[in-house]
This record gives sequence, structure tokens and C-alpha cells, in this order.
Amino acid sequence: MANKTIRPLFDNVLVKPLEADEKLPSGIVLPDSAKEKPQVGEVMAIGPGSTDEKGNTIKMVVKVGNHVMYKKWGGNEVKVNGAEWTIVEQKDILAIVK
Repeated sequence: MANKTIRPLFDNVLVKPLEADEKLPSGIVLPDSAKEKPQVGEVMAIGPGSTDEKGNTIKMVVKVGNHVMYKKWGGNEVKVNGAEWTIVEQKDILAIVK
């Protein structure tokens, strides 16, 4: 998806994963194959929100620019300008990191 604007629908959130640590506290440098998939990222775009089964609006809690922690196995990976980003539902975001 080169040079396109992505606007998530409903309660979806576009997250740019932050780089995982390359070095352990002991000083050992990890090769790419040993790094865990990051669970923290920066919110790049959000959808307008969704509605519950009664038609009540569910507002978005996160905002563009927030750093968030999300479920390890949640979301869908997408390519944005050659980089791998993730689209997750708001319910799969566990915390805002400050």
C-alpha cells in the first residue's frame, strides 16, 4: 500500500509496532530470528467507533500518537509503505503506555 492514506473502519486501530529491544539486560545482542514480536506500538489512525447491540455508540478511547500495548496474537498485519503494521480492534488494546 504505497503512499496511500489508511482510515480504519468501526473500532479498528492502525498501530505501527515499535522496535523490540536488540540487547538483553546482560548485554547479549539478539539476532533478528530470536526477537519477539513487539506488543507495543504507536497509534497511527483510528476508526470512528462502533455501536453495541442496542445501538449505543462506543467511543474510541485511544488517540493518534498514543503508545499502546496490545494482545500478542490479536490483529492483522498489513504492509504500509513497505513496513509491517498491525490493525487491531480497540478491545484488543490492553493499555496506553506513558
